[in-house]
Amino acid sequence: YCAKCSTNSGLQFKVHGEFPLRNIQIEDGNAHISVENSFTIHCSKRSLLLCAVNVEEKTKWMQDLNEAVEKAKNSEPNANISPKLSDQKSNYSTLKSNSSSDNNLDLSNEEDQASGQNIQHRANTTMHVCWHRNTSVGTNDIHRSNLNQLSGYLLRKFKNSNGWQKLWVVFTNFCLFFYKTYHDEYPLASLPLLGYSVTVPSESDSINKDFVFKLQFKNHVYFFRTESQYSFDRWLEVTESAVQKKCLFN
Repeated sequence: YCAKCSTNSGLQFKVHGEFPLRNIQIEDGNAHISVENSFTIHCSKRSLLLCAVNVEEKTKWMQDLNEAVEKAKNSEPNANISPKLSDQKSNYSTLKSNSSSDNNLDLSNEEDQASGQNIQHRANTTMHVCWHRNTSVGTNDIHRSNLNQLSGYLLRKFKNSNGWQKLWVVFTNFCLFFYKTYHDEYPLASLPLLGYSVTVPSESDSINKDFVFKLQFKNHVYFFRTESQYSFDRWLEVTESAVQKKCLFN
């Protein structure tokens, strides 16, 4: 377990301790204190009270932890022995160490296309995105994401005009990667979808086009258009596997 710390190189995680999986027990809630969406990890004489943001994520954490504990107990006696903390790297960069993908999506505009420059965009890792957006990814989420990968051309609506930009888009590992064409080696931008919702545009969005879906996280809103009903259905299917929020379609 770890906590965030501020350094000259940006926000980082610092490891404070560890619980060997073979020796822990998971308790739903806590016998001594009532905290909503909480569970407790017991290990020898130590206990750690944890709280999830909602019931769904609490269930996800408890399920994955219990499965990991069972696997550790059924493994070879020495398989679960980890190196001492002093021998491990104790700092892990967070989202602050990388560029914000939500804002960088607007790098892929008409000026960038005209320049012909290759922009190498480093995508945020799943760990970074989970920390920044206060969400979690479980084992089942990862398995589902691995089964849902897609690439193809999409039209993205410009924020301040009625124009649409054609981009080659790749969906993998909970993230959309945007390229000028399918020949390009580096993406113009990336958009991690964890925490987003996917819907069809509402009347107030004033989108008078067919086959359009809307991605939104707080004040970040994006509209994408496909060229056929089949393509529309496929993109909804794969994005829904990553957004972790209920999708509403009419």
